[in-house]
Amino acid sequence: MSEEATTGFQIHPMDQFIVKPLFGGDHVAWYTVTNVTLWMAIGVVLIAALLMLGTRRRAIVPSRSQSVAELLYGFVHNMVEEVTGHEGVKYFPYIMTLFLFILFSNVLGLLPLSYTVTSHVAVTVVLALMVFLGVTILGFVKNGIGFLGMFWVTSAPLAIRPVLALIEIISYFVRPVSHSIRLAGNMMAGHAVIKVIAGFASLVVVSPVVIGSVTALYGLEMLVAVVQAYVFTILTCVYLRDAVGGAHH
Repeated sequence: MSEEATTGFQIHPMDQFIVKPLFGGDHVAWYTVTNVTLWMAIGVVLIAALLMLGTRRRAIVPSRSQSVAELLYGFVHNMVEEVTGHEGVKYFPYIMTLFLFILFSNVLGLLPLSYTVTSHVAVTVVLALMVFLGVTILGFVKNGIGFLGMFWVTSAPLAIRPVLALIEIISYFVRPVSHSIRLAGNMMAGHAVIKVIAGFASLVVVSPVVIGSVTALYGLEMLVAVVQAYVFTILTCVYLRDAVGGAHH
């Protein structure tokens, strides 16, 4: 610690993920307004501004904001229709909301002094559980007990079907774990690496290299932010297809 104090060379890459109350104090309860709450709210406001204010004129020649909103709308709508089929399109509003929330949260997390909401496991677990429970309930509502047919591999020999069914059940219940940790882990890892490399900027000898490396990593993290939003959303579509697809009818 004394060496750090004298050289000024301190790197604490995980400090950026600490949940802090906005109005002082150290105790964080379920009702406490924190930095996570703030940046989630900012993300929601920006999404609403893009979709509502950006498209309010509905011009034939769209403005930039309207073009972006229409591009995102068409992209997600095509994804839902291609993966889930016509039956899944009715659930497009929820999937669109999910995609935009994750995308904006990821991108906002790249701003200086911001908080990456999607690096918080508590947030990604809630998102994943909502998808898991929603798909499971929907599957039973639409297919009844026939929804369990997805665990019974009829194409396999009868003798090994019980073993495959057990594996399928385990993999099904692992879905929300992998779904949530994949997003949180990728966002946390990238930001931590940027913080570590940026810490070397205090060394004058390597500062040009550090600045170039951080710039390149920011570009990479922007790509990761978009890709992770896409991956989370398309996996949601794949899970939704199990519930609304024709395989259980």
